[in-house]
Amino acid sequence: MSTGVIIVLIVIVVGVVAAAAALALRSRGAIGGSGLKRRFGPEYDRTVARHDGDTKAAERELGERVQQHGSLREQPLEPAAREQYQARWAAAQELFVDSPRQSMTDVDQLLGEVAGARGFPDVEEYEKQFDALSVHHADHVHGYRRVHRVVTTRANGAPESQASTEEMREAMLEARALFDDLMSEDKGTGTGSGRGRTGRHTFGSFNRQAVKGS
Repeated sequence: MSTGVIIVLIVIVVGVVAAAAALALRSRGAIGGSGLKRRFGPEYDRTVARHDGDTKAAERELGERVQQHGSLREQPLEPAAREQYQARWAAAQELFVDSPRQSMTDVDQLLGEVAGARGFPDVEEYEKQFDALSVHHADHVHGYRRVHRVVTTRANGAPESQASTEEMREAMLEARALFDDLMSEDKGTGTGSGRGRTGRHTFGSFNRQAVKGS
């Protein structure tokens, strides 16, 4: 092999290595501190708080979520399934007036099923499913967390007074925003594209004095 050919090969290899390094740096920057703040919004602050203010630990966790679930592509819902999910939400919302806790149980299960149908991890793996949802629906995923927390607290036998009816109503409002995000057909992926969008239906029509509790 001539010296000229060897030099050309070396130049090519160096170019490939440099390009790979540039891509790695660009990818790292996309999930760095400022990138994570933009991507996760309020969820970024909640994660930092959960790590007792340790920003590096929080960003490490969020970065891992992006690496694990960032490439997920949401699957479309069949029209019949969409109608069924919408009917179930309407029933759960109506039930809230007489039995808010049972309503939250129904919504918790419904959100898990809809997320699974859209291609997120199965509802039986709540933590993994939540992490994936937080990558693609960062602004509204907290409603799912709040609803799930009330449901699991009750299932574990903790005092039901930990969540007031008003707190449950607020959680349901947040959960509705996530539900609408998941039901939306013109949904992008990977950037928390539900940002700024609110649910088409709210609990504003609820008469708070009419809520009886569970």
